[in-house]
Amino acid sequence: MLLEERLGVALPIIQAPMAGVSTPELAAAVSNAGALGSIGVAAAGAKGACAMIAEVRQRSNRPFNVNVFVHGPASPDRMKEAAWLAAMAPLFQSFGADPPSGLLPIYRSFAEDDEMLAVLLETAPAVVSFHFGLPDQGRIAALKSAGCMLLATATSLDEALAARAAGIDAVVAQGWEAGGHRGMFDPAMSDYRLGTMALTRQLVVQCGLPVIAAGGIMDGQGIRAALELGAVAAQLGTAFIACPESSADAAYREALAGPAAMQTVMTEAISGRPARSLRNCFTDWGETVEVPHPGYPMTYDAGKALIAAAKAAGNTGYAAQWAGQGAPLARPMPADRLISTLAAEMKG
Repeated sequence: MLLEERLGVALPIIQAPMAGVSTPELAAAVSNAGALGSIGVAAAGAKGACAMIAEVRQRSNRPFNVNVFVHGPASPDRMKEAAWLAAMAPLFQSFGADPPSGLLPIYRSFAEDDEMLAVLLETAPAVVSFHFGLPDQGRIAALKSAGCMLLATATSLDEALAARAAGIDAVVAQGWEAGGHRGMFDPAMSDYRLGTMALTRQLVVQCGLPVIAAGGIMDGQGIRAALELGAVAAQLGTAFIACPESSADAAYREALAGPAAMQTVMTEAISGRPARSLRNCFTDWGETVEVPHPGYPMTYDAGKALIAAAKAAGNTGYAAQWAGQGAPLARPMPADRLISTLAAEMKG
């Protein structure tokens, strides 16, 4: 009852802030339909985040979630970067392009982004969620003082207990099935690869916080199963890719509706952190490359450049097409109809 009691949200459903999918239009449609819409602002910067929040509020007066990345500080390594770009050079050349001359840490972590903090404090969205880690106590206290409910992704019990100790209000139990980036606090540590249902139940019993199940949930039956395990809500991302309000392009939608939906893979080649994607040319290349990537987000700088070069040459096989293992169950329909369908399915 966490969402219903604190936010007045009618349904225990959260639309995940998946990059390449979530838009202000989608978030507003989901919230207007009685669930909790989300936008991801990690790639937008403070100014872009402010504009996105304003657009959601133009479209809806309902609560919504704003997601930020709290990754560790970037560690540039020029030798690794040069080796990675050299390995990618033949790909760029096949599209008549040159690889970048160098790589940049293109995304600022919320842990050090005072401008983003100022935007969130000024706009005070109902929910702020953290991915890749936790900010310091000062930022958490400031957001709580502004009235924001705080969520954090956890892929293990240790991460959930850290969230509890930091004062987070609820944890998102991200199973191995989930599409998009793994929320591991430290990708250099061993990944237990716990599935959504096993992780959800473990956290419900042991972490002492309300738990939101995420990963592989595509319909009302899946939501109901998560709630029966003790989750207070379910977070769905891949289920919303095919909605017309999402930012998925035609190639992404076509791939989702085809054989690639049956073959999602976890890859680090695109961004430098583990992320589940539809299998494509980029993920296949990532399974063969022998040099280590230069870390996040520098690897993503190279990945975005390659994606742009391929697209300019008419090749969409190198796109970042994030999707979870439930992808074959995706249903193309407007977001409000998807929410009503999920609600009906939850009732059985």
